[in-house]
Amino acid sequence: MTPGWSRAALAFALGLPLAAHAVDLTRLDEGMTGPRTEVLVLGTVHLSEQPPFKPEALDPLLDRLAAFKPGYITIEDIGGEQCDMAARHPTVYGEDYCGTKVVEKARAATGLDIPAAIAATDRLLAAWPAAPTPAQRRELASRFLAADDRASAYVQWLRLPERERHAGDGLDEVLVEVLRQTAQIRNEDYLVAARLAARLGLERVYQVDDHTGDNMRVSDLRTFGQQMDAAWKAGRARLDEMEKAQAGWAEAGDYLSIYRAINQPSSLQVYAEVNANAALRAVSAEHYPQMWVNGWEIRNLRMVANILQVVREKPGARVLSIVGVSHKPWFDAWLGQMQGVDVGDVEQVLR
Repeated sequence: MTPGWSRAALAFALGLPLAAHAVDLTRLDEGMTGPRTEVLVLGTVHLSEQPPFKPEALDPLLDRLAAFKPGYITIEDIGGEQCDMAARHPTVYGEDYCGTKVVEKARAATGLDIPAAIAATDRLLAAWPAAPTPAQRRELASRFLAADDRASAYVQWLRLPERERHAGDGLDEVLVEVLRQTAQIRNEDYLVAARLAARLGLERVYQVDDHTGDNMRVSDLRTFGQQMDAAWKAGRARLDEMEKAQAGWAEAGDYLSIYRAINQPSSLQVYAEVNANAALRAVSAEHYPQMWVNGWEIRNLRMVANILQVVREKPGARVLSIVGVSHKPWFDAWLGQMQGVDVGDVEQVLR
């Protein structure tokens, strides 16, 4: 530094900017002329972790989501394209990146591997009639199963009249049993997303999960797991209180109250702090918790990008994104920065 000169004075004399300012990207879409896209993010509990309940317990939730009238529904599930890629690179992603049992059954029934099945579903949907026949729905369901998109196959199954839910047109008895069993699986992809899509007359849901960026390569997986468990336990006090209330509603079958509670901003703050802040404050010589947060945010970034990819060519679309509630703070924040995208008020929808 030149004696007697302040940094500001030196910058002024040299014609340099006084400070670096970030570019404001939040106002670029002011005055845009095209239709705006609206994305409603529903934070969900994982229904597989809840006590047994009847699907009808979710009907009050579905009633309110149906009133939002989404044209597209995304789910927290890995798509067949990514599963196929991971299977081709086992040294990168591991041998068990995706489940394969249903896909193998569908391949045996249809003769299609995942890439061929994806191409087949694309061809069918591109020429999809306004009033498809039961045979066409059965064929599309079989292709979705072979493409590793069970939730979309279940949408087609639900859209079939009861008497038409049988083997044929690519569905053998094995796949028919897969679809019948799907109704018994406590999973939000089927009990919320697929049922809602069928009610609204949609043909499919969209898988947007992505684990390519959080597939940790660490030297000591045991220590990694122990450190993450310790970090999360250290920050769980408020979350434990919230989950006690949720357990009471679950026992009563009052799932609408659960969804209303977990989607409140105060609850979302707790989920965000437990996932990120508690981990970042954890002491670790290996910095494992910090690595986990990096992977967590990469996963969320890629999921948000996948949501936008679904409606990239459809400005003005209304999208319902159903995702584990811990992801919602990141989804809302990052979707809110996208040009021409409005984030819906889920509290208002759930009232």
